[in-house]
Amino acid sequence: MKRVRVTIHPQSLDSPTLYERLTEAPFLTRVQTVNWNIREPPAAFLLRLRGEYERLEPGLAADEQLFEYELLPVTDRECYLFLKGRAPAESRALWENFTRDGLLTVPPVEWREDGSSTFTIVGTEADVQAAVDGVPETVGIEVDRVGGDRVTPADAREALSPRQREAVEAALAVGYYEVPREATAADVAAAMGCTASTAGEHLQRAESAVLASLFGT
Repeated sequence: MKRVRVTIHPQSLDSPTLYERLTEAPFLTRVQTVNWNIREPPAAFLLRLRGEYERLEPGLAADEQLFEYELLPVTDRECYLFLKGRAPAESRALWENFTRDGLLTVPPVEWREDGSSTFTIVGTEADVQAAVDGVPETVGIEVDRVGGDRVTPADAREALSPRQREAVEAALAVGYYEVPREATAADVAAAMGCTASTAGEHLQRAESAVLASLFGT
């Protein structure tokens, strides 16, 4: 058995409008795919969301690609979201590529604010390589980790997107996490070359992802 953690960048594909809406939503700090079924149309997904998820309701109701949806609250800041709808052919083909032959995709799939998705695939070396090779040339793919003694992230840093990791590293460098605090979000932003609000958002998402990874939520 081969275990590989990969990140894909499907922004070039014709993807469901909801995918873009969820990955770019500033009021959500984490989006995960818990399970899905794309074998036969329509596609069905179960997501887990953290943040002000009630703000999604108007967009969900107006989304013509969705046939059915339901928000299932866990707390006032976390919920499950069941979706059933039409998936564009390109998007369906990409995800079918990771269920070929005896290959398994291990949930959760982490949706990143840059539009990428990170997940683990498990299978024979031949099946894993075929899946990596089968990703369209227009879709970027990065192999983040090969092997290890777990099929889910063992290192909390693996829960972070590249931009989130950059934000945390910049915050550590300028003293943002010192006690007492020696820097502000504006100082982190200056080190990253972005606005203070953007830096703050990256830090908030990173902190949420690390804590969730450490405590298994």
